[in-house]
Amino acid sequence: MKAKEQIKNVSKLATFGDNATSGLDRTFAVLDLIARQPCRVIDITRFLNLPWATVHRTIKKLESAQFIIRDKKTNRYEVGARLWYIGSSYLVNNKALGYSLQFLANSSEIEGADVQIVERIGDYSVVIHAEKKQDQIIDKTQYGYHIPLNAGSKGLILLAFSQPEFIEEYLAKPLEQLTPTTIANVKRLREVLEQVRQDKYSQTFGDVQPHTGSMAAPFFNEHNELEGCVCFIYLKSIADNKSKIEGLKQTLMLMSHSVSTDLGWRPGKNYIG
Repeated sequence: MKAKEQIKNVSKLATFGDNATSGLDRTFAVLDLIARQPCRVIDITRFLNLPWATVHRTIKKLESAQFIIRDKKTNRYEVGARLWYIGSSYLVNNKALGYSLQFLANSSEIEGADVQIVERIGDYSVVIHAEKKQDQIIDKTQYGYHIPLNAGSKGLILLAFSQPEFIEEYLAKPLEQLTPTTIANVKRLREVLEQVRQDKYSQTFGDVQPHTGSMAAPFFNEHNELEGCVCFIYLKSIADNKSKIEGLKQTLMLMSHSVSTDLGWRPGKNYIG
């Protein structure tokens, strides 16, 4: 994919681009864009509609502080070590992740699927932790990987239990289609989200990658607010095995219930959107 097309895709999801007027706003906008897709200076100027000199000055300050680094071969800027260091402190204090790790450490029943702990960041589902629980390598399942919320079981969970106003804002945007199976029709997506809310569970196949399927369930806190979700990723050989899928689902739902309970959630509460 060409750089111009990459930036076009990213531009639909950037958070600060429309309000990058002050110096601090510009810095946030640049970081937000680079975190989503490595960029050249010219790419950033086109998307943010800012003068080249302004963007270049911001870039050099961020590079000097080690928040971003430049790939010398492509001249694209990427997230740097210092920004990762600051961001990693969030994971250290993340209760849902902590309780998930406790569950995974004591569980030996997950076989044939990779495990992800996922949160919503903007319009993306973002993997904050990943564990390999099957023999074959599944691409794009690692820590830090992110996809649009209308794709994958994890995205559908995180979108379904978001605030109603956010859902409406998301559905008003063009829906990115990763594969022919990705839901890109708003009416259909509304129907699926309603079913996900009823089931507190989602399962899809082929809508992120043609050869993979997934299932996901939410984590709720003591206020019955969404904290994130757990997602199992598996290959077609598992998807076609009903007994294995049922076993994975039981473990997934147990983990979802266990982590939610640890977070203070109690049965009988209705989700507050």
